[in-house]
Amino acid sequence: MPEAAGLPAALPRRAVLKAGLTSGFLALLPPALGSCTGQNRPGLLTVAGGESGGFYLEFSTLLAASLERHGVADHAKALPTGGSLDNLAEVLAGRATFAVALADSTAQQNSLPHRPVKVAALGKVYENYVHCVVRKDSGIRSFSQLAGRRVAVGQPGSGTSLTTPRLMEAAGLNTSPEGAGSTAGAVVVMSLGLNDGLAALKAGSVDALFWSGGVPTAAIAAAQQDVPLALLDLSALLPRLRQRYGAYYDRVLIPAGSYPGVPAVWTVGAANLLLCREDLDHDTVKRTVDLLVHYAGELIPESSLGVQFLSPETLINTAGIPLHPAAAAAYRSLHG
Repeated sequence: MPEAAGLPAALPRRAVLKAGLTSGFLALLPPALGSCTGQNRPGLLTVAGGESGGFYLEFSTLLAASLERHGVADHAKALPTGGSLDNLAEVLAGRATFAVALADSTAQQNSLPHRPVKVAALGKVYENYVHCVVRKDSGIRSFSQLAGRRVAVGQPGSGTSLTTPRLMEAAGLNTSPEGAGSTAGAVVVMSLGLNDGLAALKAGSVDALFWSGGVPTAAIAAAQQDVPLALLDLSALLPRLRQRYGAYYDRVLIPAGSYPGVPAVWTVGAANLLLCREDLDHDTVKRTVDLLVHYAGELIPESSLGVQFLSPETLINTAGIPLHPAAAAAYRSLHG
């Protein structure tokens, strides 16, 4: 079971963070950020984030502010995007320095042939939780009941748009794109992201919304105030998902009360990583890793329930995605 599953819902996020960063470990940490001078730091660092109302953009905005505040770069900014796949494309093209992305999306991109450069991890920054959101009054109580329904599966460029078809396949459900003609029992998939998907769910034009993000996701919590929502248990799909696509997926618990009136539900999780090109300069990578460890408290979205993993022990658990050599060296030095 992954680390998040055992966390009580009432445990404050700051307490969880502090528990991971023990005083004994912190005594080993060198004051690395203080050595960064204007002559050897980048002028601008860009963090590819995600959609408004989701953890990606929240985290990326906090990270950019911290990178600038502590002199890792003269300036840093977060870049709104569609999600994991967009973020990876931005980094690989050199338009962003860092990307926040799911481990399964990262593995797929790194496995593509004829890629001149790959991405590497600086660390696992938190766990992502797949949400399958339905209206409470819909009568939908199980994944199999999505057959024949209209479902928002994430906007193109998002990690959700990669994970959702895999879930459908694991469940043995056929899918049909919107407007492609009706197939009996097929799930009609619509390429809607978080905010457009929630609007469609509230309006009744879709029956379910898939979203992969932190707990709670602010936009979902806000929508819950307008219309009662429910979450479907996806954990039964995990064995087939792992068998087909590898061990990028975990069984994780969305705690009771994460969204008002919604009971605890098991779902599918995936590691969310901070990434860069494998050829990013070593000094920038090392200083960013030092920031992740020393200033982790600045990087937790305010809406978080404390299910983040910004501790030295979990930063290195990158679900098989290789660490950048400078990141690996930094963690080795921190661990002595």
